[in-house]
Amino acid sequence: MDLKGKCVLVGVTGGIAVYKVCTLVSSLKKRGADVRVAMTKNATEFVSPLTFETLSGNRTVVDTFDRDHEWEVEHISLAKRADVCVIAPCTADFAGKLACGIADDFLSTTVMACTCPVLLAPAMNTNMLASAAYRANKKILEERGVRFVPTGSGLLACGDNGDGRMAEPDVIERYVVDLLYPRRDLAGKTVLVTAGGTREPIDPVRYICNRSSGKMGAAIAKAAADRGADVIVVCGSVTADLSDSRFERHDVVTTKDMYDAVMKELPRADVIIKAAAPCDFRPKRSADKKIKAGSDLTLELERTEDIAAAVGRAKGEKILVIFAAETGNAESYAKDKLKKKNADMVVANDVSLAGAGFGTDTNIATIITRDKTEELPLMTKRELADIILDRIAEIK
Repeated sequence: MDLKGKCVLVGVTGGIAVYKVCTLVSSLKKRGADVRVAMTKNATEFVSPLTFETLSGNRTVVDTFDRDHEWEVEHISLAKRADVCVIAPCTADFAGKLACGIADDFLSTTVMACTCPVLLAPAMNTNMLASAAYRANKKILEERGVRFVPTGSGLLACGDNGDGRMAEPDVIERYVVDLLYPRRDLAGKTVLVTAGGTREPIDPVRYICNRSSGKMGAAIAKAAADRGADVIVVCGSVTADLSDSRFERHDVVTTKDMYDAVMKELPRADVIIKAAAPCDFRPKRSADKKIKAGSDLTLELERTEDIAAAVGRAKGEKILVIFAAETGNAESYAKDKLKKKNADMVVANDVSLAGAGFGTDTNIATIITRDKTEELPLMTKRELADIILDRIAEIK
């Protein structure tokens, strides 16, 4: 999409991911955007301002008291000019400043003066990302309308493996474009999303569960909210970030809990997307006290409630989307599931494939409807979420 006539303010804070922002600035410039870059002093330790000046074609600003500018008060001028402001990478320190209203350098002062949409692409250590302080600051910013690009997982600069990597430039760019040209095709619709796994107690200490992280459900919920939907999330055990203030969130533990919550909210929903992975079996009897170790244990299991089938029977004209996570022959099983559950769409994925398993930020899926099968390549879960919502619109 052509971005000619749009001004994108890119704020760069001090982190090793700064080098990726060069690609983002270059790509936005190639699409016709007027890209303005502002850096913190720490960011200049990683990449020089001259690099961004060369890529953007505009002067990079670092110092609030820089005299080499036009007559306007520059932080106010840039804030007024910007159609969108993206901070990449956004450190924990800078997020904290924004949450607390601290404006002690050019970039923080400019962002405070912005009336345009603000987008943060965090980058930090896994423990910092999970810290109570960062999560509290993130919640404050989200309540003020600030948007976040989900972090990725992998090897971090500190040597740890985990969440906290800044999203890739193309992912950030897509978020920028979405803010410049917002899609509101789900405005007036209520989307009910299930996410995560459930836990079936064996005794007060142990339980049966699965590897579901809730990342796919979180991506769908956020994409639906971005497109104007009222979003209800029924959330089991998750590691994904589902703290978005735009959601109406209902936390559950067992499959029975999830079944009850979904059936209670079903009358309000226009679309039901069952991205959760509830347990299919539970112990027929759960012990009241901890079962002592040291002896063999035989568990008698019984089937849990079939949430998808129940929704399929009760949905009427509502749209039902379900997932089929398999370890082989995913498409065949999914087609059978489409009929048995009376679903309108099945998103099938083979979790044994690299990049398509539980807990990953990517997926490889096949979308199956009653008259079409569409195989998709490896992509981020957010990208898949938007495609799913696009296909839902086609069903209508």
